[in-house]
Amino acid sequence: MARTVHIVDTPSSSRRAQATVPGAQAIARAAALLRLVTSAGADGAAVGDLARRAGLTRPTTHRLLTALAHEGLVDHDEEIGRWMPGPELYLMGSVAASRYDITAVGRDVVRSLAVRTEESAFLSVRRGDETVCLLREEGSFPIRSFVLSEGVRFPLGVASAGIAILAFLPHHDVDAYLARHPEIEASWGPTHSPDRMRARLQETTARGYAVNPGLIVEGSWGMGAAVFDREGHPQWALSLTGVEFRFSADRLPDLGRTLLSHAHQLTSRIAAARR
Repeated sequence: MARTVHIVDTPSSSRRAQATVPGAQAIARAAALLRLVTSAGADGAAVGDLARRAGLTRPTTHRLLTALAHEGLVDHDEEIGRWMPGPELYLMGSVAASRYDITAVGRDVVRSLAVRTEESAFLSVRRGDETVCLLREEGSFPIRSFVLSEGVRFPLGVASAGIAILAFLPHHDVDAYLARHPEIEASWGPTHSPDRMRARLQETTARGYAVNPGLIVEGSWGMGAAVFDREGHPQWALSLTGVEFRFSADRLPDLGRTLLSHAHQLTSRIAAARR
């Protein structure tokens, strides 16, 4: 079943904390709203959309957003009635970037991948049970897919970047992830049943890269390759998206080799930069 709506779910660790830590539910709800606001990008999001996607009532959503606005974490454009990331988020992000950001070493790799393949290229990072897109670089081919952009999140195993990362995790981590998220099949369709996801992961490890044949948006294909940290953990992924006919059986192997070579290059850069 193809999907066009991107849901930013509450990470599983946050859901577990809600049951054990006093006040954790309010913090988890506020954090979920922050993720939704940032994933909406520069256009922002209306309170009704945020409430629906967060699974909250409109009054609760408005109350939490107002509290976040008082702290500078979100901003409200009263002319258009939309909520956007606030200035305090920028300051916090600037500080955190020195520890977590790899865009400085990865940007020209993503650009090179887009140039070599002529498709849209991306760099995503693993955050808990999700992937978050960090960088997007457009290819020269004029017909593009708009499934992914900076800040968009997907559960592991759904988009091609998340399939690539999940495939190279230890088997017990994959088992635990699928056990934590029985809702994935209901949310993303029968192509994301545990059995079919496991089969896709096996195919990914066998070939070295993931292929997503229009599983999110019909007619929009993707490919992903894991990027590893110094300890050999799949922490990031490079990916490509484009229209289906650009990912023909004849072209897939060449795209895969190019994708893997760029992923290996970025893995080496990360290892060298963090010594």
